[in-house]
Amino acid sequence: AAPAPLLALAVALRALNCVLVRTSFVPDEYWQSLEVAHRMVFKYPSRAAASALPASFSFQLFVILNIHNYGYLTWEWANSLRGYTYPLIFASIYKALQLLGKDDVQLLIWVPRLAQAVLAAFADVKLYSLVQHLENAETAKCVFFCQLCSWFAWYSCTRTLTNTMETILTIFALSYYPIKGSKMGNSCKYLALVALAIVIRPTAVIPWMPLVFSHFLQEQRKADLILKNCIPVGLVTVGTSLIIDRVFFGEWVLVQLNFLKFNVLQNLGTFYGSHPWHWYFTQGLPVILGAHLPFFIHGCVLAPKRYRIFLTAVIWTVVVYSTLSHKEFRFIYPVLPFCMFFCGYSLKHLKAWKKSAVSFLLLSNLLPALYTGLIHQRGTLDVMSHIQQLCHNSDQSQTFVFIMMPCHSTPLYSHVHCPLKMRFLQCPPDLTGNENYIDEADVFYSNPLGWLNKEFYNDTLLPSHLILFNVLEQEISPFLALRGYEKTATVFHTHVPQGRVGSHIFVYRRKAEMNH
Repeated sequence: AAPAPLLALAVALRALNCVLVRTSFVPDEYWQSLEVAHRMVFKYPSRAAASALPASFSFQLFVILNIHNYGYLTWEWANSLRGYTYPLIFASIYKALQLLGKDDVQLLIWVPRLAQAVLAAFADVKLYSLVQHLENAETAKCVFFCQLCSWFAWYSCTRTLTNTMETILTIFALSYYPIKGSKMGNSCKYLALVALAIVIRPTAVIPWMPLVFSHFLQEQRKADLILKNCIPVGLVTVGTSLIIDRVFFGEWVLVQLNFLKFNVLQNLGTFYGSHPWHWYFTQGLPVILGAHLPFFIHGCVLAPKRYRIFLTAVIWTVVVYSTLSHKEFRFIYPVLPFCMFFCGYSLKHLKAWKKSAVSFLLLSNLLPALYTGLIHQRGTLDVMSHIQQLCHNSDQSQTFVFIMMPCHSTPLYSHVHCPLKMRFLQCPPDLTGNENYIDEADVFYSNPLGWLNKEFYNDTLLPSHLILFNVLEQEISPFLALRGYEKTATVFHTHVPQGRVGSHIFVYRRKAEMNH
Protein backbone atom coordinates (compact mmCIF):
# COMPACT_ATOMS: atom_id res chain seq x y z
CA ALA A 1 0.00 0.00 0.00
CA ALA A 2 1.10 3.57 -0.64
CA PRO A 3 2.25 5.67 2.32
CA ALA A 4 -0.41 7.91 3.90
CA PRO A 5 1.59 11.17 3.42
CA LEU A 6 1.56 10.44 -0.31
CA LEU A 7 -2.24 10.23 -0.33
CA ALA A 8 -2.47 13.43 1.73
CA LEU A 9 -0.18 15.17 -0.78
CA ALA A 10 -2.21 13.92 -3.76
CA VAL A 11 -5.54 14.94 -2.21
CA ALA A 12 -4.23 18.40 -1.27
CA LEU A 13 -2.77 18.90 -4.75
CA ARG A 14 -5.92 17.77 -6.57
CA ALA A 15 -8.09 19.94 -4.32
CA LEU A 16 -5.90 22.91 -5.23
CA ASN A 17 -6.12 21.73 -8.84
CA CYS A 18 -9.91 21.78 -8.56
CA VAL A 19 -9.96 25.39 -7.31
CA LEU A 20 -7.51 26.48 -10.02
CA VAL A 21 -9.68 25.20 -12.87
CA ARG A 22 -12.28 27.90 -13.57
CA THR A 23 -12.76 27.44 -17.30
CA SER A 24 -15.12 25.44 -19.47
CA PHE A 25 -13.71 22.68 -21.67
CA VAL A 26 -16.64 20.95 -23.43
CA PRO A 27 -20.44 21.14 -22.91
CA ASP A 28 -20.57 17.47 -21.84
CA GLU A 29 -19.03 18.27 -18.45
CA TYR A 30 -22.37 19.84 -17.49
CA TRP A 31 -24.92 18.52 -19.94
CA GLN A 32 -24.13 14.82 -19.51
CA SER A 33 -23.60 14.93 -15.76
CA LEU A 34 -24.57 17.90 -13.58
CA GLU A 35 -27.60 19.05 -15.59
CA VAL A 36 -28.97 15.52 -15.63
CA ALA A 37 -28.31 15.09 -11.89
CA HIS A 38 -29.92 18.46 -11.14
CA ARG A 39 -33.06 17.43 -12.99
CA MET A 40 -33.11 14.04 -11.23
CA VAL A 41 -33.11 15.70 -7.79
CA PHE A 42 -34.70 19.13 -8.26
CA LYS A 43 -37.24 18.35 -10.94
CA TYR A 44 -39.81 20.36 -8.98
CA PRO A 45 -38.75 23.73 -7.55
CA SER A 46 -38.24 23.71 -3.80
CA ARG A 47 -40.51 25.67 -1.47
CA ALA A 48 -37.52 27.89 -0.74
CA ALA A 49 -37.38 28.89 -4.41
CA ALA A 50 -41.13 29.48 -4.35
CA SER A 51 -40.98 31.67 -1.27
CA ALA A 52 -38.73 34.04 -3.21
CA LEU A 53 -41.75 34.81 -5.38
CA PRO A 54 -44.45 37.39 -4.69
CA ALA A 55 -47.08 36.01 -2.28
CA SER A 56 -49.81 36.33 -4.91
CA PHE A 57 -48.17 33.43 -6.70
CA SER A 58 -49.47 30.28 -5.07
CA PHE A 59 -46.98 27.42 -4.80
CA GLN A 60 -49.20 25.02 -6.76
CA LEU A 61 -49.56 27.34 -9.72
CA PHE A 62 -45.86 27.95 -9.55
CA VAL A 63 -45.08 24.23 -9.77
CA ILE A 64 -47.49 23.75 -12.68
CA LEU A 65 -45.89 26.62 -14.59
CA ASN A 66 -42.34 25.55 -14.00
CA ILE A 67 -42.62 21.81 -14.09
CA HIS A 68 -41.41 21.70 -17.68
CA ASN A 69 -38.66 24.27 -17.64
CA TYR A 70 -36.84 23.45 -14.41
CA GLY A 71 -34.22 21.11 -15.75
CA TYR A 72 -33.39 20.25 -19.32
CA LEU A 73 -32.24 17.02 -20.92
CA THR A 74 -30.36 17.07 -24.23
CA TRP A 75 -31.36 15.00 -27.28
CA GLU A 76 -29.00 12.15 -26.27
CA TRP A 77 -31.26 11.47 -23.30
CA ALA A 78 -34.42 11.68 -25.37
CA ASN A 79 -32.93 8.98 -27.60
CA SER A 80 -31.49 6.89 -24.72
CA LEU A 81 -27.87 7.23 -25.82
CA ARG A 82 -26.62 7.92 -22.30
CA GLY A 83 -27.01 5.98 -19.09
CA TYR A 84 -27.92 7.33 -15.66
CA THR A 85 -25.13 5.50 -13.80
CA TYR A 86 -22.64 8.39 -13.92
CA PRO A 87 -25.10 11.27 -13.23
CA LEU A 88 -26.44 9.18 -10.32
CA ILE A 89 -23.17 9.84 -8.45
CA PHE A 90 -23.82 13.59 -8.59
CA ALA A 91 -27.54 13.18 -8.01
CA SER A 92 -26.64 11.41 -4.74
CA ILE A 93 -24.45 14.38 -3.75
CA TYR A 94 -27.25 16.81 -4.66
CA LYS A 95 -29.81 14.74 -2.74
CA ALA A 96 -27.58 14.72 0.36
CA LEU A 97 -27.15 18.50 0.13
CA GLN A 98 -30.90 18.92 -0.35
CA LEU A 99 -31.71 16.78 2.71
CA LEU A 100 -29.20 18.77 4.78
CA GLY A 101 -30.83 21.99 3.56
CA LYS A 102 -27.49 23.02 2.05
CA ASP A 103 -28.44 23.04 -1.63
CA ASP A 104 -26.75 26.38 -2.21
CA VAL A 105 -25.76 27.00 -5.82
CA GLN A 106 -22.04 27.34 -5.01
CA LEU A 107 -22.05 23.97 -3.23
CA LEU A 108 -23.91 22.39 -6.15
CA ILE A 109 -21.14 23.62 -8.45
CA TRP A 110 -18.11 22.77 -6.30
CA VAL A 111 -18.92 19.62 -4.31
CA PRO A 112 -19.23 17.33 -7.39
CA ARG A 113 -15.93 18.73 -8.70
CA LEU A 114 -14.20 18.22 -5.35
CA ALA A 115 -15.51 14.65 -5.26
CA GLN A 116 -14.04 14.11 -8.73
CA ALA A 117 -10.75 15.64 -7.54
CA VAL A 118 -10.53 13.30 -4.55
CA LEU A 119 -11.15 10.29 -6.82
CA ALA A 120 -8.40 11.56 -9.12
CA ALA A 121 -6.01 11.79 -6.14
CA PHE A 122 -6.77 8.17 -5.13
CA ALA A 123 -6.09 7.13 -8.73
CA ASP A 124 -2.74 8.98 -8.72
CA VAL A 125 -1.74 7.07 -5.60
CA LYS A 126 -2.94 3.76 -7.10
CA LEU A 127 -0.65 4.43 -10.05
CA TYR A 128 2.23 4.96 -7.61
CA SER A 129 1.48 1.66 -5.80
CA LEU A 130 1.26 -0.23 -9.08
CA VAL A 131 4.66 0.99 -10.30
CA GLN A 132 6.22 0.45 -6.88
CA HIS A 133 5.02 -3.15 -7.04
CA LEU A 134 6.14 -3.75 -10.61
CA GLU A 135 9.45 -1.86 -10.37
CA ASN A 136 10.61 0.00 -7.24
CA ALA A 137 9.88 3.08 -5.13
CA GLU A 138 12.26 5.23 -7.17
CA THR A 139 10.48 4.55 -10.49
CA ALA A 140 7.13 4.91 -8.73
CA LYS A 141 8.10 8.40 -7.55
CA CYS A 142 9.07 9.37 -11.10
CA VAL A 143 5.78 8.12 -12.56
CA PHE A 144 3.83 9.83 -9.76
CA PHE A 145 5.66 13.08 -10.47
CA CYS A 146 4.96 12.83 -14.22
CA GLN A 147 1.29 12.15 -13.54
CA LEU A 148 0.93 15.07 -11.11
CA CYS A 149 2.66 17.60 -13.34
CA SER A 150 0.91 16.66 -16.60
CA TRP A 151 -0.90 19.80 -17.80
CA PHE A 152 -3.71 17.85 -19.47
CA ALA A 153 -4.39 15.73 -16.37
CA TRP A 154 -4.48 18.99 -14.38
CA TYR A 155 -6.89 20.51 -16.90
CA SER A 156 -9.23 17.49 -17.04
CA CYS A 157 -9.10 15.40 -13.87
CA THR A 158 -11.40 17.55 -11.72
CA ARG A 159 -14.06 17.99 -14.41
CA THR A 160 -17.35 16.11 -14.24
CA LEU A 161 -16.76 14.34 -17.55
CA THR A 162 -17.35 10.67 -18.33
CA ASN A 163 -13.86 10.69 -19.91
CA THR A 164 -12.39 11.67 -16.53
CA MET A 165 -14.24 8.87 -14.76
CA GLU A 166 -13.17 6.41 -17.46
CA THR A 167 -9.53 7.42 -16.92
CA ILE A 168 -9.79 7.09 -13.13
CA LEU A 169 -11.41 3.65 -13.38
CA THR A 170 -8.77 2.59 -15.91
CA ILE A 171 -6.01 3.39 -13.38
CA PHE A 172 -7.88 1.49 -10.63
CA ALA A 173 -8.39 -1.49 -12.94
CA LEU A 174 -4.75 -1.40 -14.03
CA SER A 175 -3.60 -1.75 -10.44
CA TYR A 176 -5.30 -5.19 -10.30
CA TYR A 177 -4.33 -6.25 -13.82
CA PRO A 178 -2.36 -9.52 -13.85
CA ILE A 179 0.64 -8.36 -15.87
CA LYS A 180 3.46 -10.91 -16.18
CA GLY A 181 5.51 -10.93 -12.98
CA SER A 182 2.82 -9.21 -10.90
CA LYS A 183 1.53 -10.82 -7.71
CA MET A 184 -1.21 -8.22 -7.25
CA GLY A 185 -3.33 -9.41 -10.15
CA ASN A 186 -6.98 -10.01 -9.34
CA SER A 187 -9.12 -10.97 -12.32
CA CYS A 188 -12.42 -10.34 -10.59
CA LYS A 189 -11.52 -6.86 -9.31
CA TYR A 190 -9.95 -5.57 -12.49
CA LEU A 191 -12.73 -6.94 -14.72
CA ALA A 192 -15.39 -5.38 -12.46
CA LEU A 193 -13.68 -1.98 -12.72
CA VAL A 194 -13.34 -2.30 -16.50
CA ALA A 195 -17.02 -3.27 -16.73
CA LEU A 196 -18.00 -0.23 -14.66
CA ALA A 197 -15.90 2.01 -16.93
CA ILE A 198 -17.69 0.54 -19.97
CA VAL A 199 -21.12 1.16 -18.38
CA ILE A 200 -20.17 4.80 -17.74
CA ARG A 201 -18.56 5.28 -21.15
CA PRO A 202 -18.90 2.39 -23.62
CA THR A 203 -15.74 3.43 -25.50
CA ALA A 204 -13.70 2.27 -22.46
CA VAL A 205 -13.83 -1.13 -24.13
CA ILE A 206 -11.23 0.08 -26.67
CA PRO A 207 -8.07 0.46 -24.51
CA TRP A 208 -8.97 -2.70 -22.59
CA MET A 209 -9.35 -4.99 -25.63
CA PRO A 210 -5.62 -5.76 -26.05
CA LEU A 211 -5.14 -6.00 -22.27
CA VAL A 212 -7.98 -8.46 -21.69
CA PHE A 213 -7.00 -10.46 -24.78
CA SER A 214 -3.38 -10.69 -23.61
CA HIS A 215 -4.55 -11.79 -20.14
CA PHE A 216 -6.74 -14.46 -21.74
CA LEU A 217 -3.82 -15.82 -23.78
CA GLN A 218 -1.47 -16.12 -20.81
CA GLU A 219 -4.13 -17.53 -18.46
CA GLN A 220 -3.79 -21.27 -17.86
CA ARG A 221 -7.37 -21.82 -16.69
CA LYS A 222 -9.16 -20.20 -19.61
CA ALA A 223 -12.58 -21.75 -18.97
CA ASP A 224 -12.46 -20.63 -15.34
CA LEU A 225 -11.61 -17.08 -16.33
CA ILE A 226 -14.64 -16.89 -18.60
CA LEU A 227 -17.14 -18.82 -16.46
CA LYS A 228 -16.11 -17.66 -12.99
CA ASN A 229 -14.96 -14.12 -13.73
CA CYS A 230 -16.01 -12.61 -17.07
CA ILE A 231 -19.61 -13.85 -17.19
CA PRO A 232 -20.61 -13.16 -13.55
CA VAL A 233 -18.96 -9.70 -13.58
CA GLY A 234 -20.56 -8.86 -16.93
CA LEU A 235 -24.02 -9.97 -15.79
CA VAL A 236 -23.88 -8.06 -12.50
CA THR A 237 -22.65 -4.80 -14.08
CA VAL A 238 -24.98 -4.86 -17.08
CA GLY A 239 -27.83 -5.88 -14.76
CA THR A 240 -27.19 -3.01 -12.37
CA SER A 241 -26.89 -0.53 -15.23
CA LEU A 242 -30.14 -1.83 -16.77
CA ILE A 243 -32.01 -1.43 -13.48
CA ILE A 244 -30.70 2.11 -12.89
CA ASP A 245 -31.74 3.11 -16.42
CA ARG A 246 -35.11 1.37 -16.01
CA VAL A 247 -35.81 3.47 -12.90
CA PHE A 248 -34.95 6.82 -14.52
CA PHE A 249 -36.01 6.25 -18.14
CA GLY A 250 -39.18 4.46 -17.05
CA GLU A 251 -38.61 1.66 -19.57
CA TRP A 252 -36.05 -1.04 -20.33
CA VAL A 253 -33.21 0.29 -22.53
CA LEU A 254 -29.72 -0.97 -23.33
CA VAL A 255 -27.99 2.39 -23.53
CA GLN A 256 -24.56 1.00 -24.48
CA LEU A 257 -26.01 -0.58 -27.63
CA ASN A 258 -27.70 2.68 -28.68
CA PHE A 259 -24.46 4.56 -28.04
CA LEU A 260 -22.52 2.15 -30.26
CA LYS A 261 -25.15 2.25 -33.00
CA PHE A 262 -25.13 6.04 -33.08
CA ASN A 263 -21.40 6.71 -32.84
CA VAL A 264 -19.92 3.81 -34.77
CA LEU A 265 -22.47 2.32 -37.15
CA GLN A 266 -24.34 5.51 -38.13
CA ASN A 267 -21.24 7.67 -37.57
CA LEU A 268 -23.51 10.58 -36.64
CA GLY A 269 -20.73 12.02 -34.47
CA THR A 270 -19.49 13.75 -37.64
CA PHE A 271 -22.38 16.17 -37.08
CA TYR A 272 -20.09 17.74 -34.45
CA GLY A 273 -17.14 18.12 -36.79
CA SER A 274 -14.69 15.76 -38.47
CA HIS A 275 -10.90 15.64 -38.59
CA PRO A 276 -8.32 13.96 -40.86
CA TRP A 277 -7.38 10.33 -40.03
CA HIS A 278 -3.91 11.29 -38.71
CA TRP A 279 -5.18 13.98 -36.27
CA TYR A 280 -4.50 11.96 -33.08
CA PHE A 281 -0.93 11.21 -34.15
CA THR A 282 -0.05 14.68 -35.41
CA GLN A 283 -2.05 16.79 -32.91
CA GLY A 284 -4.12 14.83 -30.36
CA LEU A 285 -1.47 12.79 -28.56
CA PRO A 286 1.42 15.30 -28.92
CA VAL A 287 -0.76 18.07 -27.43
CA ILE A 288 -2.07 16.12 -24.43
CA LEU A 289 1.44 14.78 -23.72
CA GLY A 290 3.01 18.21 -24.19
CA ALA A 291 6.54 18.37 -22.78
CA HIS A 292 6.25 14.72 -21.69
CA LEU A 293 6.46 13.59 -25.35
CA PRO A 294 10.27 13.09 -25.60
CA PHE A 295 10.26 11.24 -22.27
CA PHE A 296 7.42 9.04 -23.46
CA ILE A 297 9.35 8.05 -26.60
CA HIS A 298 12.53 7.49 -24.59
CA GLY A 299 10.62 5.38 -22.04
CA CYS A 300 9.06 3.21 -24.75
CA VAL A 301 12.53 2.41 -26.10
CA LEU A 302 13.96 1.70 -22.63
CA ALA A 303 11.17 -0.25 -20.95
CA PRO A 304 11.47 -4.04 -20.68
CA LYS A 305 9.50 -6.33 -22.96
CA ARG A 306 6.82 -7.18 -20.40
CA TYR A 307 5.51 -3.61 -20.47
CA ARG A 308 4.98 -3.76 -24.21
CA ILE A 309 1.32 -4.54 -23.56
CA PHE A 310 0.86 -1.00 -22.15
CA LEU A 311 2.31 0.49 -25.32
CA THR A 312 0.10 -1.81 -27.40
CA ALA A 313 -2.94 -0.47 -25.53
CA VAL A 314 -1.90 3.14 -26.31
CA ILE A 315 -1.23 2.54 -30.02
CA TRP A 316 -4.32 0.37 -30.48
CA THR A 317 -6.59 2.98 -28.82
CA VAL A 318 -5.21 5.83 -30.91
CA VAL A 319 -5.51 3.78 -34.11
CA VAL A 320 -9.12 2.74 -33.39
CA TYR A 321 -10.14 6.30 -32.53
CA SER A 322 -8.44 7.52 -35.70
CA THR A 323 -10.99 5.57 -37.77
CA LEU A 324 -13.87 7.62 -36.30
CA SER A 325 -14.21 10.97 -38.05
CA HIS A 326 -15.24 13.01 -34.98
CA LYS A 327 -12.10 13.50 -32.90
CA GLU A 328 -11.47 15.26 -29.59
CA PHE A 329 -8.52 15.53 -27.18
CA ARG A 330 -10.56 14.15 -24.29
CA PHE A 331 -11.34 10.91 -26.13
CA ILE A 332 -7.75 9.72 -25.73
CA TYR A 333 -7.38 10.99 -22.15
CA PRO A 334 -7.66 7.39 -20.79
CA VAL A 335 -4.34 6.41 -22.44
CA LEU A 336 -2.51 9.19 -20.58
CA PRO A 337 -1.78 7.06 -17.45
CA PHE A 338 -0.17 4.38 -19.67
CA CYS A 339 1.99 7.08 -21.24
CA MET A 340 2.94 8.43 -17.78
CA PHE A 341 4.27 5.00 -16.90
CA PHE A 342 6.79 5.26 -19.76
CA CYS A 343 7.60 8.91 -18.99
CA GLY A 344 8.41 8.00 -15.39
CA TYR A 345 10.47 5.03 -16.53
CA SER A 346 12.49 7.36 -18.75
CA LEU A 347 12.92 9.94 -15.97
CA LYS A 348 14.21 7.30 -13.54
CA HIS A 349 16.95 6.29 -15.99
CA LEU A 350 18.16 9.83 -16.70
CA LYS A 351 21.07 9.76 -14.27
CA ALA A 352 22.95 13.05 -14.75
CA TRP A 353 20.08 14.94 -16.41
CA LYS A 354 17.39 14.02 -13.92
CA LYS A 355 17.26 17.35 -12.03
CA SER A 356 17.18 19.40 -15.24
CA ALA A 357 14.48 17.13 -16.66
CA VAL A 358 12.33 17.56 -13.55
CA SER A 359 12.66 21.37 -13.71
CA PHE A 360 11.91 21.32 -17.44
CA LEU A 361 8.76 19.22 -16.95
CA LEU A 362 7.54 21.39 -14.08
CA LEU A 363 8.00 24.71 -15.88
CA SER A 364 6.75 23.57 -19.28
CA ASN A 365 3.55 22.16 -17.75
CA LEU A 366 2.89 24.94 -15.26
CA LEU A 367 2.14 27.62 -17.85
CA PRO A 368 -0.34 25.67 -20.01
CA ALA A 369 -2.00 24.25 -16.87
CA LEU A 370 -2.56 27.67 -15.31
CA TYR A 371 -3.48 29.39 -18.58
CA THR A 372 -6.02 26.77 -19.69
CA GLY A 373 -7.33 26.36 -16.14
CA LEU A 374 -7.76 30.01 -15.22
CA ILE A 375 -8.00 32.09 -18.39
CA HIS A 376 -8.89 30.30 -21.64
CA GLN A 377 -12.69 29.98 -22.08
CA ARG A 378 -13.70 31.18 -18.64
CA GLY A 379 -16.46 33.59 -19.66
CA THR A 380 -19.23 31.02 -20.13
CA LEU A 381 -18.86 30.05 -16.44
CA ASP A 382 -18.34 33.60 -15.16
CA VAL A 383 -21.52 34.81 -16.86
CA MET A 384 -23.53 32.30 -14.81
CA SER A 385 -23.02 34.41 -11.68
CA HIS A 386 -24.84 37.26 -13.46
CA ILE A 387 -27.75 34.90 -14.14
CA GLN A 388 -27.67 33.61 -10.52
CA GLN A 389 -28.25 37.17 -9.32
CA LEU A 390 -31.57 37.28 -11.17
CA CYS A 391 -32.87 34.58 -8.79
CA HIS A 392 -33.03 37.19 -6.04
CA ASN A 393 -35.16 39.61 -8.05
CA SER A 394 -38.66 40.29 -6.79
CA ASP A 395 -40.04 39.86 -10.30
CA GLN A 396 -38.57 36.41 -10.84
CA SER A 397 -41.68 35.36 -12.75
CA GLN A 398 -41.04 38.17 -15.28
CA THR A 399 -37.43 37.14 -15.88
CA PHE A 400 -36.69 35.40 -19.16
CA VAL A 401 -33.05 34.80 -20.07
CA PHE A 402 -32.19 34.02 -23.68
CA ILE A 403 -28.69 32.68 -24.32
CA MET A 404 -27.86 33.57 -27.93
CA MET A 405 -24.68 31.54 -28.30
CA PRO A 406 -23.60 28.34 -30.04
CA CYS A 407 -25.73 25.68 -28.33
CA HIS A 408 -24.72 24.39 -24.90
CA SER A 409 -22.05 27.10 -24.55
CA THR A 410 -23.02 27.55 -20.90
CA PRO A 411 -24.35 25.21 -18.24
CA LEU A 412 -27.96 25.79 -17.18
CA TYR A 413 -29.87 25.07 -13.95
CA SER A 414 -27.01 23.21 -12.23
CA HIS A 415 -25.23 26.60 -12.09
CA VAL A 416 -28.31 28.73 -11.40
CA HIS A 417 -30.47 26.56 -9.12
CA CYS A 418 -33.67 28.52 -9.30
CA PRO A 419 -36.55 28.06 -11.75
CA LEU A 420 -35.91 31.07 -14.00
CA LYS A 421 -37.33 30.90 -17.49
CA MET A 422 -34.29 30.25 -19.68
CA ARG A 423 -33.84 29.44 -23.31
CA PHE A 424 -30.87 28.69 -25.55
CA LEU A 425 -30.39 27.86 -29.22
CA GLN A 426 -30.73 24.14 -29.85
CA CYS A 427 -28.77 21.90 -32.18
CA PRO A 428 -29.81 18.25 -32.07
CA PRO A 429 -28.52 16.22 -35.04
CA ASP A 430 -31.12 14.92 -37.47
CA LEU A 431 -32.04 11.33 -36.68
CA THR A 432 -34.65 11.01 -39.41
CA GLY A 433 -32.31 11.04 -42.41
CA ASN A 434 -33.59 14.36 -43.79
CA GLU A 435 -31.04 15.65 -46.33
CA ASN A 436 -31.94 19.34 -45.89
CA TYR A 437 -32.00 19.38 -42.10
CA ILE A 438 -30.71 22.59 -40.46
CA ASP A 439 -30.70 22.93 -36.67
CA GLU A 440 -32.06 25.96 -34.81
CA ALA A 441 -28.61 27.41 -34.04
CA ASP A 442 -27.60 27.29 -37.73
CA VAL A 443 -30.90 28.84 -38.82
CA PHE A 444 -30.36 31.61 -36.26
CA TYR A 445 -26.77 32.31 -37.31
CA SER A 446 -27.64 32.37 -41.01
CA ASN A 447 -29.73 35.51 -40.35
CA PRO A 448 -29.73 36.58 -36.68
CA LEU A 449 -31.65 39.82 -37.14
CA GLY A 450 -34.38 38.28 -39.28
CA TRP A 451 -34.68 35.33 -36.88
CA LEU A 452 -35.07 37.60 -33.81
CA ASN A 453 -37.69 39.82 -35.45
CA LYS A 454 -39.68 36.77 -36.54
CA GLU A 455 -39.36 34.90 -33.23
CA PHE A 456 -40.16 37.91 -31.02
CA TYR A 457 -42.69 39.62 -33.28
CA ASN A 458 -44.74 40.50 -30.20
CA ASP A 459 -43.32 42.61 -27.36
CA THR A 460 -44.87 40.36 -24.72
CA LEU A 461 -42.65 37.49 -25.90
CA LEU A 462 -39.39 39.40 -25.51
CA PRO A 463 -36.70 38.06 -23.16
CA SER A 464 -35.84 40.29 -20.20
CA HIS A 465 -32.14 39.42 -20.56
CA LEU A 466 -29.94 38.47 -23.51
CA ILE A 467 -26.54 36.77 -23.26
CA LEU A 468 -24.38 36.93 -26.38
CA PHE A 469 -20.81 36.88 -27.65
CA ASN A 470 -19.42 40.25 -28.76
CA VAL A 471 -19.06 39.01 -32.37
CA LEU A 472 -22.86 38.93 -32.68
CA GLU A 473 -23.52 42.42 -31.27
CA GLN A 474 -23.06 44.50 -34.40
CA GLU A 475 -25.28 42.30 -36.51
CA ILE A 476 -28.25 42.49 -34.15
CA SER A 477 -27.74 46.09 -32.94
CA PRO A 478 -30.94 47.39 -34.67
CA PHE A 479 -32.98 44.82 -32.70
CA LEU A 480 -31.24 45.74 -29.43
CA ALA A 481 -31.82 49.45 -29.93
CA LEU A 482 -35.42 49.18 -31.13
CA ARG A 483 -36.50 46.86 -28.31
CA GLY A 484 -34.79 48.93 -25.64
CA TYR A 485 -32.00 46.64 -24.47
CA GLU A 486 -29.03 48.07 -22.57
CA LYS A 487 -25.70 46.40 -21.88
CA THR A 488 -25.30 45.66 -18.17
CA ALA A 489 -22.14 43.53 -18.11
CA THR A 490 -19.09 42.52 -20.14
CA VAL A 491 -17.38 39.24 -19.30
CA PHE A 492 -13.99 38.12 -20.64
CA HIS A 493 -14.03 34.71 -22.37
CA THR A 494 -10.91 33.96 -24.40
CA HIS A 495 -7.88 35.45 -26.15
CA VAL A 496 -8.49 33.28 -29.22
CA PRO A 497 -12.01 33.96 -30.54
CA GLN A 498 -13.12 31.62 -33.34
CA GLY A 499 -16.12 31.95 -35.62
CA ARG A 500 -19.27 32.37 -33.56
CA VAL A 501 -17.31 32.40 -30.29
CA GLY A 502 -16.13 35.88 -29.37
CA SER A 503 -13.49 37.14 -26.95
CA HIS A 504 -16.11 38.64 -24.60
CA ILE A 505 -19.67 37.91 -23.51
CA PHE A 506 -22.22 40.71 -23.18
CA VAL A 507 -25.23 40.72 -20.89
CA TYR A 508 -28.13 42.88 -22.10
CA ARG A 509 -31.18 43.81 -20.05
CA ARG A 510 -34.45 45.20 -21.31
CA LYS A 511 -35.10 48.62 -19.78
CA ALA A 512 -37.77 48.61 -17.08
CA GLU A 513 -40.06 51.12 -18.79
CA MET A 514 -40.05 48.89 -21.86
CA ASN A 515 -41.29 45.93 -19.82
CA HIS A 516 -44.52 47.54 -18.70
